[in-house]
Order: sequence, then structure tokens, then C-alpha cells
Amino acid sequence: MQIIKTVEELKKIRKELKGTVGFVPTMGALHDGHISLIKEARANNDFVIVSIFVNPTQFLKGEDLSTYPRKEEADIKICQMCKVDFLFMPNINSIYEDDEVLIKAPQNSYVLEGLTRPGHFDGVLQVVLKLFNLTQATNAYFGKKDAQQLALIQQMVKNLFLSVNIIPCDIVRENSGLALSSRNVYLSVEQKEEALKISKSIYMAGNLIAKGERNSKIIKDKIYEVLENLDVEYIKVVDKKFNEIDVIEPSNTIILVVVRFGKVRLLDNIWM
Repeated sequence: MQIIKTVEELKKIRKELKGTVGFVPTMGALHDGHISLIKEARANNDFVIVSIFVNPTQFLKGEDLSTYPRKEEADIKICQMCKVDFLFMPNINSIYEDDEVLIKAPQNSYVLEGLTRPGHFDGVLQVVLKLFNLTQATNAYFGKKDAQQLALIQQMVKNLFLSVNIIPCDIVRENSGLALSSRNVYLSVEQKEEALKISKSIYMAGNLIAKGERNSKIIKDKIYEVLENLDVEYIKVVDKKFNEIDVIEPSNTIILVVVRFGKVRLLDNIWM
């Protein structure tokens, strides 16, 4: 595996690659969810590029940019074990200049995650577009846990006529059911136990829908019952364009749940 630190080096190497390129963008602190994306890329491409870059433009003032988990040595070992060909680990000055052409997320980004984190998706799309241009990936791999982010990246690819294929990958969970996240390390033992109610609630919702329930309000009320006494930021039932829906549409519905534990926000969802 080759570690690349500069944009110039990555561009030079990319010009020499002949064959398909799978790309997995990350912010590091790699866990089994990231590993599943890398393995998918490894199985379906001639070359695999992973990036590790804690992107400052997607953090709002007061968020955890300075304390976001950084595990460079462990991340390098994980990428080596997963047979990554190239690990791109740039510094901020390599990616951003003082005066930048900005990417503006569409209006539908200012709901759900974008409502509570205005401007977050502008930063996400800005860095992802840069990384797509640098890697010239054939396929790029994203988890379904960040469902709204995934949809916006797909929209950007479509609107800007990018040639990369976006490959959505299923959520990876701990044996307990908790969706994997780099921020899980912030949770105390007690909070982690309480957080299990999140996956329990969406599994319950999935079972109700499988039995024929189609009323979104009933589904949300049942989820709130399971999450009673937790700091629920929102529970939404949306179609795959992220419009809220009153009636669940099989194959076109996502149920999204966000719960806070102190400063930690945990996202989870189920795609129906």
C-alpha cells in the first residue's frame, strides 16, 4: 500500500492507473462499517483508493472538529489489512485555499440534517467533489446510515454530469444492533446501553410495516414509545427524495431517527 500526502502526487499516480478504480472517502477512525465499504471496493475494482481527511468545511461552529477521533496509525494498519492500493491522507492546506469557489447544496438539503446543521452539506459536497475530481473513481462507496448525505451526493453526480458510479452500501451494526459510527467512542457504557433502543425502535417499525401498517403517524408514535425518556431530535418518515409522507410506500420509504446523548448525535434509519 502506498500512502499519498499531496494532491500533486495523487494526480500523477492516477494518470498511470489502467483499469477500474474504487474509492472510499472517510474521515478516519475506521471501524467495521468503513471496512465493509473497502471490502466491497476491493472485490469489484482493479485498484482501491481510500481517503482520510477530517473535512473542516462540514463542521459548524461549536461542533467537534477539534476533538473528532483521529487514529492515524490504526487506520493505516486497517487499510493495509484490507489490501488498499493507495491511502490518500492530505492536510487541510492541500485541499483548500483561502478564497474558494463554493459548492451550494440544493434547497432540499435544508431539511432534516440540514435544518439542524445549516451549511453542513455545502461542506460535504465541496470536499466530495474535490475528491472525485482527484481520484477520477469508477465507483465510489457510501453507507446508507448517512441517508441524506448519500442522496445529495447522488444528486450532485447527476446535476454536474460526473462519471463516477455511486454504490450505496448497507448499514453495519455492532452485535447489539447499534449502528456503527466513529462517534460511538464518545458514549459512556450507560449511554451505549440506552442507545440500543434506537435500533430496537426501527426494527419494530420494520416489522409493523411488514405486517401491513402504512400509516406514518402510527409508525412514528410507536417509535417514540420505544425511545421514551431519550432526547429525540427527530423521527421522520420520508420518500427517497426526502419528502415527508403520510402513507408509507413500499420500496420508496426511509424511516430516519436521530437521538442526542449530550453532545453526541446518533443517526439511524431503515430503508423500506
